[in-house]
Amino acid sequence: MESLPTTVPSKSERRARSSKFSQSSSKPSVIMAFFSCVAWLYVAGRLWQDAENRVVLNNILKKSYDQKPKVLTVDDKLMVLGCKDLERRIVETEMELTLAKSQGYLKNLKSGSSSGKKLLAVIGVYSGFGSHLRRNTFRGSYMPQGDALRKLEERGIVIRFVIGRSPNRGDSLDRKIDEENQARKDFLILENHEEAQEELAKKVKFFFSAAVQNWDAEFYIKVDDNIDLDLEGLIGLLESRRGQDAAYIGCMKSGEVVAEEGGKWYEPEWWKFGDEKSYFRHAAGSLLILSKTLAQYVNINSGSLKTYAFDDTSIGSWMIGVQATYIDDNRLCCSSIRQDKVCSVA
Repeated sequence: MESLPTTVPSKSERRARSSKFSQSSSKPSVIMAFFSCVAWLYVAGRLWQDAENRVVLNNILKKSYDQKPKVLTVDDKLMVLGCKDLERRIVETEMELTLAKSQGYLKNLKSGSSSGKKLLAVIGVYSGFGSHLRRNTFRGSYMPQGDALRKLEERGIVIRFVIGRSPNRGDSLDRKIDEENQARKDFLILENHEEAQEELAKKVKFFFSAAVQNWDAEFYIKVDDNIDLDLEGLIGLLESRRGQDAAYIGCMKSGEVVAEEGGKWYEPEWWKFGDEKSYFRHAAGSLLILSKTLAQYVNINSGSLKTYAFDDTSIGSWMIGVQATYIDDNRLCCSSIRQDKVCSVA
């Protein structure tokens, strides 16, 4: 059998083929390498730029933090909010209002007489919802009615029963007082005060504030509803004290603070009165008198004045902190047996 002829490529042919294969395979490698270099340069550039940005940002934040106060005060916050100037004007206005009140400015000023002259005294008779019969008894004794009441006011004396509102506003208790006042016109109704036994000490603040705001008088008097008055004797006593500034007048006393709960005259805050548990000197609550300046002081500062269990000791605590002139007058000791006293227990 004849064998097929074989053809063996020559050296030159093998070299040509090898050269063509190398050229065809090296082109993609070069392209890939080029793009790899470009991508690496891009990523490196971004990383470098981000690093630079972080450095710049850190420097800005550090500079801002160093210039900023470590604790932002209320003033700083108000300044940021644009309220600082408004706050200053409010404070100045409040100071001007307080000064105006202390110099005689009276809110809702109502003169006790048609002539507008200054009154001698405003007398507030403490009363309650269950005291209708007692009020009628007073009206028949020292408290005049109708035209006689108006004539007394022309003499410079205003007398009003002082009462608050029922805890259940607008109920039958409130309606009865409104009806009685409409008929008699002899009440000072404390709209913001709740009439209750445990609120009696606070009632005195509301009374003096309301009295000062409604009438301009030389004296303001608080008297309990179980007291009978010698009205002419009281007027004579007040006339003798005219022009006496910062006068705190009454039957002055002191005494033991009752610390036993449930006992008569128990004082829940007895521990504030020292180891001896003794009250400071104060006017008895049956009848006490404040001059105009002291009543104005109560009116202006009523929101911050501390009250204790009883109104007389509460007033006494307020007088300790001011330049009050204490006047102890035995004629105002209503339970005494003196013949010339101006008050007595009914």
